Amino acid sequence: MSNFFSPTGHQAGFPRRIVCLTDETSHVLYLLGEQDRIVGVSGYASHPPDVRSKPRVSAFRDADFDGILALAPDLVLTYSDVQAEITRELVRRGLAVLNFNQRSIAEIFDMIAALARLVGKEAEGHVLAGSLRRGLDEIADSAAVFPRRPRVFFEEWNDPLISGIRWVEELIEIAGGEVLFPELRNCGKAMNRVVEPGTVAARDPEVILASWCGKKVNRREISERAGWAGTSAVRNQQIYEIPSRCILQPGPASLSEGVRQIHAILARALHTEAAHAAMKNQDRRLL
Repeated sequence: MSNFFSPTGHQAGFPRRIVCLTDETSHVLYLLGEQDRIVGVSGYASHPPDVRSKPRVSAFRDADFDGILALAPDLVLTYSDVQAEITRELVRRGLAVLNFNQRSIAEIFDMIAALARLVGKEAEGHVLAGSLRRGLDEIADSAAVFPRRPRVFFEEWNDPLISGIRWVEELIEIAGGEVLFPELRNCGKAMNRVVEPGTVAARDPEVILASWCGKKVNRREISERAGWAGTSAVRNQQIYEIPSRCILQPGPASLSEGVRQIHAILARALHTEAAHAAMKNQDRRLL
C-alpha cells in the first residue's frame, strides 16, 4: 500500500487493476483516459457505451465476490452505505476498497478530484471538472432568463414516496426550478426523505420529475394518486421520466445529461404555460 498515492503521479503506479461497482467511477476513469485500468464493473454501468464490454460483477446491492476476486484487482471502488456490506465482505476477503459517499454537487467534484489523483491524472481531473462546471454555469445562465421558477417535485421512488437526494435537488435549482422539499435535501438516507402523498399535493407541484431507480416510471399511477388530480402538474400534464442512469448516479452523467434534461423540461413547461395563457387571452378578446 506504500505507493497507493504515488507522489510521482506515474500512470503505471498503483492501482493498475480497478473494479468499479457503480457507474460514476468507471465513467470518470473513461473520461480521464484510464479505462484500461478497469477490469470489472457494475451491471448498471452504461457510460460510455464501451463500458459494457467490461466484465460485470455486481448489481447495486449485491456482488459476485468470487468473480471479483478472480479479476485480481488491486482496488475496488464502492459507493455509500448501500454498499457497506459489499465493502465489508471485500475487505474481509483481503481486497483494498475505497468507498465514496458523495451526496452533493461539491462532493461529486471532490470524488472526481480524488479519483484523478489516484490514477496520476490530477491535471486531467482539473480539466474535466472545469468542463463540467462550465456546463452547469451555462445551464444556470439560461435558466436566469426564465420568467419564473416552477415548483418541482422529484420522486426517487414511488412506494414509499421518496423525494430527491441533495445533488438532484441542487441540479433542479441550477436548471431553473424551485424544489418542493428543500428541508429534506440534506437527508442522505432515502428513508429520511419519505413524504406523504397528501403533503406533496398540498404543496402543488407544477412539474413532477420521476426516476424510480431503474424501474420504469408509471405516469398513470402518479396522476391517479388520491388528491393529485388537482395539482398543477397533473392538471397540465407536466409529468416526466428521467432515466436513473442520467440523474441518480452522482457523477459526470448527472452533471451533464441529467441537468440538461431537467432544464429542457422546465423550459418546455414554461413555454406550454405561456402558450395556454396566450390562448386564454385570445378567447377573452373574442367574447
